[in-house]
Amino acid sequence: MNWYLQSGKDSDVVLSTRIRFSRNIAGFPFYLKTKEQVKQLHEKIREQLYAIGFGLQFFQLSDMDEVTKQSLVEKKLITEQFAKNRTGTNAILLNEDENISILLNEEDHLKIQVFSSGLELENTLQYAIELDKKLDELLGYSKNKNYGYLTSYPNNCGTGLKASVMLQLSGLAQTRNMKSIFDALSNFEVNIKAVEHEKDVYEISNSKTLGVTETDVVQGIQIIAQKVMEQEREVRKFLAKDGIHLEDKIYRSYGIMTNCRRLGLEEAKEYIEILKLGTDLGILKELTDSKIQKMCLYSQPANLQKYLGKQYDTLELDMKRAEVMKQLMASN
Repeated sequence: MNWYLQSGKDSDVVLSTRIRFSRNIAGFPFYLKTKEQVKQLHEKIREQLYAIGFGLQFFQLSDMDEVTKQSLVEKKLITEQFAKNRTGTNAILLNEDENISILLNEEDHLKIQVFSSGLELENTLQYAIELDKKLDELLGYSKNKNYGYLTSYPNNCGTGLKASVMLQLSGLAQTRNMKSIFDALSNFEVNIKAVEHEKDVYEISNSKTLGVTETDVVQGIQIIAQKVMEQEREVRKFLAKDGIHLEDKIYRSYGIMTNCRRLGLEEAKEYIEILKLGTDLGILKELTDSKIQKMCLYSQPANLQKYLGKQYDTLELDMKRAEVMKQLMASN
């Protein structure tokens, strides 16, 4: 099962973990100016694909339809900007489970991404390092004994590592405590930002890559994520004390989701967030975290159309979304 459909450690709050390495291949300029240079880079990588292993396959974005590209954006495997590139030079390496996604020719030659569900920073880092070493062995990275791995942006040099976790902070957002979290984290070398197109989801990542080790980075994010997670859980307990009000809100959302004939994307996100909170608190027994994960993915337009195997206009898609949500909620 793909990582984004699984429940991981502490997944009541931490939705996912990502380890990302920015790397450049020696012998190529950082900024590939011609299609011939890009072609040479891609050929070098494709020649070593079998030896790299990890079940990776090469995909040219120009060969994909728009729905497929957008489905990858919705899964957070590629960025919106990467998907919209019209030069025909962008490509990715993906494995079947889609927990590895390597973007080719974005800011750097390689943006190596390894994903896990829940809070799995250390295990994900070790797996990413194993992959990274194999790529370096076969392709040869640009690096310097003083500055570490060389990248197109100097602030990514050193380890070239971005470790991040995505957290569902519905409780802190409802009680208007997010500002205090932002203020507290400003004293540490981390970034926190709201995730675009997601309701009450925030990403915490390291801001420093030079002069630190991979282990230092991951341990720092781990400590901060646990602190924020503890605060979110405390706030949820506080909200749960107002029993009838919260239960009514949860079951009203459940009632709408199980009976509606049309369901827009934004309202689907709002209701699913409430249902997830009810499920995590043990109030809503009718759903499981696994069902919530599927609802999150297949409520999104591109992945809904991929699930159905057909493209629809907006009205039809809202109707189909309502149908699919009901099916997923009723499934075993």
